[in-house]
Amino acid sequence: MMPRYFNGREIELLAPSGNMDIFKQIVNANCDAIYIGGKSLNMRMIRKGFNFSDEEIVEATQMAHDRGKKLYVTVNSMLNDQEINQAIDYLHFLNNTKVDGIIIQDLGILQLCNEYKLDRFEIHASVMMNVHNIDFVKHLQQSGVSRVVVSREMDLQTAKHLQVETGIETEYFVHGDMCTVNGGNCYYSSLVLGNSSNRGRCFKPCRWAFETKKDGYTYPTEYPLAAKDMNMYEHIPELIESRVQSFKIEGRMRDTDFIVNLVNTYGDAIDRYIADPFSFDRNKKTDELFENRKRDFSTAYAFGNPGLDFINRRYEGTGKFYSTGKMFSTPTEEPSITNDLINDVVSQLSEPESSNPSPTKHRMSVKVKDYEQAKLCMESSVDRIYIPSEVFYPNEMISIDQLEHLRSLNSQTDIFLELPQMMDERQLEMTDQYLETHGHLFKGLLVSNLGAIQKYADRFQLVANYNLNIFNQRAISYYKDFGVEEFTVSIESKRRELGEFIHLSEEPLEIIAHGPLKAMYLDLNLYDNTHVLNPSEKSDNDHVENDQLVLKTEKGENPVYIDQFKKNHLYTAKEFNILPILGAFEKPISFRIEGHAYNADDLREIIDTYQKAIANPSQCDQLFEQLNSTKAGFTLGALSFK
Repeated sequence: MMPRYFNGREIELLAPSGNMDIFKQIVNANCDAIYIGGKSLNMRMIRKGFNFSDEEIVEATQMAHDRGKKLYVTVNSMLNDQEINQAIDYLHFLNNTKVDGIIIQDLGILQLCNEYKLDRFEIHASVMMNVHNIDFVKHLQQSGVSRVVVSREMDLQTAKHLQVETGIETEYFVHGDMCTVNGGNCYYSSLVLGNSSNRGRCFKPCRWAFETKKDGYTYPTEYPLAAKDMNMYEHIPELIESRVQSFKIEGRMRDTDFIVNLVNTYGDAIDRYIADPFSFDRNKKTDELFENRKRDFSTAYAFGNPGLDFINRRYEGTGKFYSTGKMFSTPTEEPSITNDLINDVVSQLSEPESSNPSPTKHRMSVKVKDYEQAKLCMESSVDRIYIPSEVFYPNEMISIDQLEHLRSLNSQTDIFLELPQMMDERQLEMTDQYLETHGHLFKGLLVSNLGAIQKYADRFQLVANYNLNIFNQRAISYYKDFGVEEFTVSIESKRRELGEFIHLSEEPLEIIAHGPLKAMYLDLNLYDNTHVLNPSEKSDNDHVENDQLVLKTEKGENPVYIDQFKKNHLYTAKEFNILPILGAFEKPISFRIEGHAYNADDLREIIDTYQKAIANPSQCDQLFEQLNSTKAGFTLGALSFK
């Protein structure tokens, strides 16, 4: 098959294939490239009978090349340290097989490719890497990435601007299953069910039934996180004008006939537009696509934030949320802390033979929500405070005068600025201006994306936040090479993984120690539901003030905070609490308290309790028993699972 071109720019239709039987049909369909997953290390590991053996990858590569098509392999799971050797062997195999490209999420994979000089395939940044600004792209280009699957929340004109400014190849999802949560920033499945959405085992809690509660009322939202399917079929001209090179169809878990028909329909439309743009009929076969849809359709963020129109209502109530026609999970309570769990986690954390018998010097940091909390932390002489730049309503950003006053209270507490979890070009400009004028007030920055690392590593001490999803030492090595000095452990680490990660790490580590955990980070504004729906009944919130929106199932309530950029932050109902296992940490650790959910008195008690535990770990059990939860109880989150 000859490549497609429009005005000299190559256009690629990229089709999915879940297994070899499907591939044998897809490879003859009207597409230019196909992406598949191997037997491990990819984001579709949850369904049996899918993915390719090594022998099948060799066969598929030859079949694709014989037909003039490209083959890409997804190596897009996050890897723990035990999987690194497996990844090295697998990457060498793919390199020798001469697949055309690999799709990655974990920067540890990128580190391995560069270390072993694996250059027979292209490296593409997965949508799960959440690429969303120019500096992010430039950083990846320097490391050998040739294509980025842009963030699902990116509109087409921003994608065009990114491509024009960097020259990177861009890939855009044009059809199929979508997430409401920003890529790589959903931890709900991992924290509640022990199955990570970043490691190919998402149990889809976004498809649960939730009621929305706010201001003492319940709103009948049914399924407020359930996204429609993407459908850009009628907008091929706009995709091409936006300089998107690869049109990506989602569906490695869909059946053969559905995918083949979908691919041929898109391929025909692209060919018709290339052949004669002036007479292009963008509505041809739209009725057929609509009749065969799995869910209702949306153009998602392609032309701006879709708001509540992004939410699917087609199959709600029938259980048919997925292409397989069945649900993956039902509402589940967040795991509680038990004595057996504590003992098991402690055994996983303990060093086989301690090489440092001297007393361990732990540190404490606190992420604060306002000036009152920051002042309390300074007076309590915590080691570090983080001041957020994404500020939850009704709080306001700590003023410059307040910052100056905080610095005068003591010189022992370092003040860091937490940058936004995602940073578009406007936010980067705001941050540049703010730091240019007031950067001297901060010891360093807490960063959550590569764009921020690219811009600020030479000016500030950088701490990698947990949102970077660092699971292994190769990823640490990658970030260290680019100036990151300290690393926050992923909140998805299970107990065995956490113990191994800490034992192997030589760099300074920080661990979230206390507070509700952020389970979802969304552009979707759930607060809009309260503006368009009529309340069904009166009902007070259980654990947060009534002016706070919560999503409720019969198993609990999840508070949702909104920041000044209208991003939504969904948190766990229970408080993560590391007190009962704190004494098992033999290496120096910085323990972080997430303070946003507490009033000053509650935060003072938590700080005091942890300071006592750090000073005398033998008191941890007693201190844990004495500390009462102000939320729905205590949890160890992902550490509850092996």
